[in-house]
Amino acid sequence: MSTGPNSLRQRWLSLFSRADLPVLQSALDEIGPPADLHWLRRPETGAVMTRGRMGGSGAPFNMGEMTVTRAAVRLADGTVGMGYAAGRSHLKAELITQLDAVLQQNPDRAEPILVPIETALAQGKAESARKAAATKVEFFTLVRGENAK
Repeated sequence: MSTGPNSLRQRWLSLFSRADLPVLQSALDEIGPPADLHWLRRPETGAVMTRGRMGGSGAPFNMGEMTVTRAAVRLADGTVGMGYAAGRSHLKAELITQLDAVLQQNPDRAEPILVPIETALAQGKAESARKAAATKVEFFTLVRGENAK
């Protein structure tokens, strides 16, 4: 894991992009929305090309387009917050943008917000894995006497 000056910001932007709206709203309520903000880019929806690799190590190829909503805000002290969210949720992009700006001003306030989000995402992933495991089918082959060695 990266330990540079931007690693904490990369962590929170990654978590926010995967978090649900109520979680983001409660996080912003907890730390308080920015007081004086100027929208550099109001939320706007567009498409980005996603890329993949055949077999995980082959040549890259264009897999398809994905809808993304982005936004940017500047605070009175010049801090610029940015937010990207998969899908068409303007509210989610706004919340991510404001959280990014506030946490850049006060990075020490990030950990109490990020840990519960990480925990909730891990629980969701474990639940999905549990549901998938419940549908797992085991196959076996019966060996007949004349083919056994």
